[in-house]
Amino acid sequence: MEPGSSSCPRGDGNPRESSPFINNTDDDKGTLYDGKNMALFEEEMDSNPMVSSLLNKLANYTNLTQGVREHEEADEDEGAKKKTVKSPQMGTFIGVYLPCLQNILGVILFLRMTWIVGTAGILESFIIVSMCCSCTMLTAISMSAIATNGVVPAGGSYYMISRSLGPEFGGAVGLCFYLGTTFAGAMYILGTIEILLTYIVPSAAIFKAEEKAQEADALLNNMRVYGTCCLTLMALVVFVGVKYVNKLALVFLACVVLSILAIYAGVIKTIFEPPVFPVCLLGNRTLQNHDFDKCMKTEIIDNLTVTTKLWSLFCEGPELNASCNEYFSLNNVTEIQGIPGLTSGVISENMWGSYGPAGMLVEKAVPSVPASVASQDKYMPYVANDITTFFTLLVGIYFPSVTGIMAGSNRSGDLRDAQRSIPIGTILAIPCIVIIIKSILKYLSCVVVFGACIEGVVLRDKFGDSVKGNLVIGTLSWPSPWVIVIGSFFSCCGAGLQSLTGAPRLLQAIARDGIVPFLQVFGHGKANGEPTWALLLTAVICESGILIASLDAVAPILSMFFLMCYLFVNLACALQTLLRTPNWRPRFKYYHWALSFLGMSLCLALMFISSWYYALVAMLIAGCIYKYIEYRGAEKEWGDGIRGLSLNAARYALIRLEEAPPHTKNWRPQLLVLLSLDSELSVKHPRLLSFTTQLKAGKGLTIVGSVLEGTYLTRESDAKRAEQSIKSAMAAEKTKGFCHVVVSSNLRDGFSHLIQSAGLGGMKHNSVLMAWPANWKQSNDPQSWRNFIETIRETTAAHQALLVAKNVDSFPHQERLAEGTIDVWWIVHDGGLLMLLPFLLQQHKVWRKCKMRIFTVAQLDDNSIQMKKDLQMFLYHLRLNAEVEVVEMHDSDISAFTYEKTLVMEQRSQMLKQMQLSRTEREREIQSITDESRSSIRRKNQSGAHGSAVNNQNAQLIHDRNTASHAALNDNSDATPERVHMTWTKEKFCTERTRNREPNASVAVRDLFNMKPNQSNVRCMHTAVKLNEVVVNKSQGAHLVLLNMPGPPKSRGGDENYMEFLEVLMEGLNRVLLVRGGGREVITIYS
Repeated sequence: MEPGSSSCPRGDGNPRESSPFINNTDDDKGTLYDGKNMALFEEEMDSNPMVSSLLNKLANYTNLTQGVREHEEADEDEGAKKKTVKSPQMGTFIGVYLPCLQNILGVILFLRMTWIVGTAGILESFIIVSMCCSCTMLTAISMSAIATNGVVPAGGSYYMISRSLGPEFGGAVGLCFYLGTTFAGAMYILGTIEILLTYIVPSAAIFKAEEKAQEADALLNNMRVYGTCCLTLMALVVFVGVKYVNKLALVFLACVVLSILAIYAGVIKTIFEPPVFPVCLLGNRTLQNHDFDKCMKTEIIDNLTVTTKLWSLFCEGPELNASCNEYFSLNNVTEIQGIPGLTSGVISENMWGSYGPAGMLVEKAVPSVPASVASQDKYMPYVANDITTFFTLLVGIYFPSVTGIMAGSNRSGDLRDAQRSIPIGTILAIPCIVIIIKSILKYLSCVVVFGACIEGVVLRDKFGDSVKGNLVIGTLSWPSPWVIVIGSFFSCCGAGLQSLTGAPRLLQAIARDGIVPFLQVFGHGKANGEPTWALLLTAVICESGILIASLDAVAPILSMFFLMCYLFVNLACALQTLLRTPNWRPRFKYYHWALSFLGMSLCLALMFISSWYYALVAMLIAGCIYKYIEYRGAEKEWGDGIRGLSLNAARYALIRLEEAPPHTKNWRPQLLVLLSLDSELSVKHPRLLSFTTQLKAGKGLTIVGSVLEGTYLTRESDAKRAEQSIKSAMAAEKTKGFCHVVVSSNLRDGFSHLIQSAGLGGMKHNSVLMAWPANWKQSNDPQSWRNFIETIRETTAAHQALLVAKNVDSFPHQERLAEGTIDVWWIVHDGGLLMLLPFLLQQHKVWRKCKMRIFTVAQLDDNSIQMKKDLQMFLYHLRLNAEVEVVEMHDSDISAFTYEKTLVMEQRSQMLKQMQLSRTEREREIQSITDESRSSIRRKNQSGAHGSAVNNQNAQLIHDRNTASHAALNDNSDATPERVHMTWTKEKFCTERTRNREPNASVAVRDLFNMKPNQSNVRCMHTAVKLNEVVVNKSQGAHLVLLNMPGPPKSRGGDENYMEFLEVLMEGLNRVLLVRGGGREVITIYS
């Protein structure tokens, strides 16, 4: 290797994952080794780089935006010139902590937590929070292990799942997680609009309800209009750039933290001085405190009893004698404190839940006088349930509050120093677990605090109608409810922006992996890597969630998608741990496969607890995506755990199969298909693969093999090209199986090696399928049909069945055959394979309309009627539907035609032997002349003569090293060796050769015309001719004819006659399948 001056290229990021080799970059191919210390290894330096070069690449790892370098390398392979992408310089705090905190401390805490505690009660709320937080905690542990097992580029959770479970699972779960993140954005936007229109500026509502019954519809329409406007504004902010989202995130997070502190400060203050938020009760019913300021029916002003605004809400007029609502007349009005304080003992009242249907009034457990008619209650200003409440619904609504742990992982490609942040666990491991522990403590403490400080009817008042429209959690805060209102508003805005930032990046990572073809357009973006097209699709999907317009309806939907993602994160960790793959070396050590399985089980349970029909829909969506990726796009090898699991399962199954041979009931043809390739390494008979597909219907083992002549060192590239050609043909013919190309010194040995060694353990072939050598008579090389006969002998010795297809190119491809027959000629018993094959073919759509007919031959002393009955009974027990016919073949005299055909066959064989003998003699003559010339030259050299003088005076031999082999391959018997020059003249050589051959030739010709056919050959030809006449007469119109294949002669001298017998046997038939059993029963009458 010559020394060069080119410098070693610096490392450029991720090695391309699709290549398993050490050095697979084109840049390194030009790097020359310059030095003498490692000269021993310099020849391998192109493929095995120096350790210093490898370490240099690893040390210079950079993770660009959406950064997986493999995408840029793929683009460079296509010739596209990539621009340098500038990465947003985000650290761990901005890149991870902020997204996680803003999603965890979000909309559910501020808008629904108090309602969940009031509806479910403290005990059941504890159960809900514990289940959801435990699920998230276990998932965070699994995710920490996966995240610290190497660099996690763009895609976050999708990248982790896809590289652990494979592209099918990764794509399915990644898209589900993308949908969940997108719907989370819709939920946060709906929360933002709910806070805006309900607590900040209620007067801004566009749609207003004239009656109480229309309030719900008006609120939904307002949510749709304002939600769409808010989505458009947020999408524009994200489009401008993620750096602006990060700047806003600091402001939003400060508001969130202040809100949390205000809540706990208010809780402490209630011990000494509870805030004043009176709640008005009519009997035991809670009233909406919007349209009246005094909780009394009448009041005394200037010694006069006058009615209040509350009176006018229940009576037809302000007069004292006006007609009033019955319940209003029967019950008194009382006022209680909405926030009695931490030491009030209200915690005992809030211990148990209060579920009910939509429209159920929020009531306190105090005595009251019921009214006889309750039909008018829905028009009265009572606080009522807006939806039907039950435990599982609350689980689905609450779960999104603990889904923020992956908000930072979606932006893993935007980190400033991924090499530092990811391996040491700062991106996922430590922050997530700390955040989850904090959130568990926070939520559990909130459950106790809310239940101990707030009156139960106020807790169950979702929109704060009983406390003058205040946010319920805001009534507990200090110094003012507005701290919580503003904080929750900004929290929802920030969480919405984080979702709209993370979801497009997740979709872009999926699209750039190329596993879902129709999503590839979303892998493109702006020059700085921002996912523009993905953002557009995210906004469209998010708009569909906003059109639902109900936070309580959207929350269970995204819960399903998140739970699906968490389930597979736990599965990935458990699988990698149990398989103990060598690459599984996470830096985070506090994990265990049992914890991952527990988390996976909890995720699955929560899915069906929250909503069984949403769970089924989510699984159906994931299943459809999985099958689509498997069918269209998954051609990736990422070293995933599912592949490792498959390898382990395959090893276990192979060991089990090795224990005992398969039972007859389990026998099916495990095929070794022997293909021939042309000079261009293309498959000669692709219909052989079609027939394999039709025979197997995708079941069992199929090994497609071929042989190349030569040595592996010289034809290694040809072997790979041939393998690729066969795989392409298999894909075109829809043949599922394995490909095996062998390079051998000759075809016979190659096919022998395949027959002996193809397969592994108990998963070996038991049948060989090959095409009939159609042009064996016209071939100048008898080795082709001799290889065919030797293959028959070797399959017989290996106890394997043999199937030989004649006219295989006329076999059907994928077109369905019209009604017809598959005719079986059962001459000798072969273990039942002749009857099993048509049944297997009929399972395929191509042969489904074909009926089976079975013919058998009766001799003179056979009872053909009884044979037919016995055969019908045998087929009945075999559960095979077939027509049965017994053909009688009586002994007859051998016809002159048979005698003559046998004679012609033997004469042809004798002539070929003579021609072969002539070639052999010619080779011997050449060799003797060559030897004589060499000895003459040697004698002259030994006598001491100079070489130049000898060369000038005498004719010398100029001999090519390949003369003998070239002459052996020359089929023309009269050809002379052109490359041999000697002291003999050409005329002398020809005269001598003719003189030596004339006696032998004349004797050979006389023997050829005077010979008589061998009686054994005459009988065999007679059988072939007579059987062929019967088969042609009965089955010439059949779609396929199956025949017993007679075995080859024990003596190799009759091989050519054997080929002639088979040719005569199949003459006049179009599609024929010769079948030779493997020496064992393959079909049984027993169940």
